[in-house]
Amino acid sequence: MARALSLLHGDDGVHGLNVRYEGKTRALRCKAVVLAAGGFESNPEWRTRYLGPGWDLAKVRGTRFNTGDGIRMALDAGAAPCGNWSGCHAVGWDRNAPEFGDLAVGDGFQKHSYPFGIMLNANGERFVDEGADFRNYTYAKYGAVILRQPGQFAWQIFDKKVTHLLRDEYRIRQVTKVTANTFVELVGKLDDVNPAKALETLRAYNAAIRTDIAFNPNVKDGRRTEGLAVPKSNWANLLDTPPYEAYAVSCGITFTFGGLRITTDAQVVDTDGMAMPGLYAAGELIGGLFYFNYPGGTGLMSGAVFGRIAGSSAGRASKAA
Repeated sequence: MARALSLLHGDDGVHGLNVRYEGKTRALRCKAVVLAAGGFESNPEWRTRYLGPGWDLAKVRGTRFNTGDGIRMALDAGAAPCGNWSGCHAVGWDRNAPEFGDLAVGDGFQKHSYPFGIMLNANGERFVDEGADFRNYTYAKYGAVILRQPGQFAWQIFDKKVTHLLRDEYRIRQVTKVTANTFVELVGKLDDVNPAKALETLRAYNAAIRTDIAFNPNVKDGRRTEGLAVPKSNWANLLDTPPYEAYAVSCGITFTFGGLRITTDAQVVDTDGMAMPGLYAAGELIGGLFYFNYPGGTGLMSGAVFGRIAGSSAGRASKAA
């Protein structure tokens, strides 16, 4: 394996890479380069610079190697940045998960069944509408909301009525979980949470639920709370059937939204708005695809579509050179 260091470029475009291989720097010349090196989610300095304060403390769901090197090489060669550089895909992730992803556990550290329960922060308060929409439309932005809470964590709480609805990730061995048969016992087990305020919040939540509206986990059922500072718009169930289960979560960042500007042929564009000969891009280092949120699965489709386009475009350019 060789580590790419920089692009070989000149007035005629990009024509190779400088790489580090077996302790030596070498120049690899070619007719076209496709950059597909991910975003900068594994670079705490860049996360803090572009996403903002506190993002250096986020856990990384995947590899430690996505540090923005592909983006940096292109910018150094004159490429134009594009997209939501202050945005990212970030989810609820086990509070005690490792700093970077664990291949043995995979996505098991994620905790995405929050629509069927509630979340409390260190102050013992709810801070987000857990039932605003289906999980697929909120999970990628709620990680950032959790990161903004005191201590960068929260507890997800459920009762026995809905535990059969919890996703498989709640049943892995490496999980931060407590159980209790009463609210008083439960709040005493929530590490780093104000127990008196948490107890008050749990009771106020139960009292605010429109129990006359039927619960239906398959649709946005409108079963909501009324009168709370932070509403729950759907799937608001009474927490009244022990044992209660609580799961500690933090923020797990998946990938960043800012990246490089490209043409419809996946050719990188420079800061003058001109396509850069010999340089193409695909995957998470493309900017301009996602802003503020993310619909589940679209990153995989983006990688497949632009990967194919970039590879085909680079191949045609190489044959024509």
